Amino acid sequence: METVELFSAEGKGRGLKATKEQWAGDVIFAERAYAAVVFDSLTHLVCHTCFKRHEKLHRCGQCKFAHYCDRTCQKEGWAKHKSECSAVKKQGKAPNENIRLAAQILWRIEREGGGLTEGSLVSIDELQNHVEHFGDEEKKELRVDLESFLEFWPPNSKQFGMQYISHILGVINCNGFTLSDQRGLQAVGVGIFPNLCMVNHDCWPNCSVIFNNGNHEAVRSLFHTQMRIELRALGKISPGEELTVSYVDFLNVGEDRRQQLKKQYYFDCTCQHCQKGIKDDLMLAVKEGGEKPSQETVKEIIQYSKDTLEKIDKARSEGVYHEVVKLCRECLAKQEAILGDTNIYLLRILSILSEVLSYLQHINEAAGCSKRMVDGYVPCVFSRRWNCACSSRMNLCTTK
Repeated sequence: METVELFSAEGKGRGLKATKEQWAGDVIFAERAYAAVVFDSLTHLVCHTCFKRHEKLHRCGQCKFAHYCDRTCQKEGWAKHKSECSAVKKQGKAPNENIRLAAQILWRIEREGGGLTEGSLVSIDELQNHVEHFGDEEKKELRVDLESFLEFWPPNSKQFGMQYISHILGVINCNGFTLSDQRGLQAVGVGIFPNLCMVNHDCWPNCSVIFNNGNHEAVRSLFHTQMRIELRALGKISPGEELTVSYVDFLNVGEDRRQQLKKQYYFDCTCQHCQKGIKDDLMLAVKEGGEKPSQETVKEIIQYSKDTLEKIDKARSEGVYHEVVKLCRECLAKQEAILGDTNIYLLRILSILSEVLSYLQHINEAAGCSKRMVDGYVPCVFSRRWNCACSSRMNLCTTK
């Protein structure tokens, strides 16, 4: 962490700034998760240590819940799984991912005596929980999670007060970071990264977050890289400049960004890109030439695109990639008659299609989709300091 330092950002609380010059692609810092768990729906399909998806996993012989690539991953993950293993066996089933992650955090605090680890600039105790900003529905969900946690937490483990448990659950709610599998095609889990939590939001950020699964094949060698997140520069960053990421998809219209930031992160974005709707016209463009489609027709195709993206997410979460390709092609066929080449909904479908086709080894079609996607994104992205850097967002938004 020698390349960054913590400071108080006016109107935003704490933040991180660079201590030395960075260039596009530079890794500013890397960080392992303080705690991380696999999503509920994928606990039998994804390794609980390295978060890689495998067809055949080894199951923990005691709790029958945790799954691992092999003995190497099982041995490496035993320290964090030991307490969970006993608790799952006693209860007869595992709770949801929020409860499991909260338990992993508190067991680590119990083992190590605090929430500050070597290399961390802040402790778990110092992270924002925003519990005071919760609405009625969120408070109700918090109470349910508290009850579930108390049922799961073993009486022989260190006992924590209700307020502190609520703090941990609040931290997870607004600081959880989505983890992907080794192919980058699927979100498979959630983790807490304290240093990353200190990076503030900007709708036009100078950094991107990459999830590095590590090289499992070289696990016994000196070249093994462990699972971690990497904060990378998107362009030139000068010493003293604040480091920022986008908590939401910055390639989205301003109104949608503001709503998501307010709902999930409890602040109003007042940047000029949101206030002035910069690039919104490009990201909502309709097809040029011929008769202009009616507003009602555009509205219908955008809603169809949103519905299709939800279906695609479900198919991706289940690993049914041929269904993803089918849904993308059907959606593109409808979009191409109505939406412009820079329309964000068309570009999202092209992005997903190119990724999945590449994985399925349909290289020529994947390359064609990628070219169309890049050509469409260029007018939306390249501007100001970004004229020397490409956005390589991987649907892994950091959260605050």
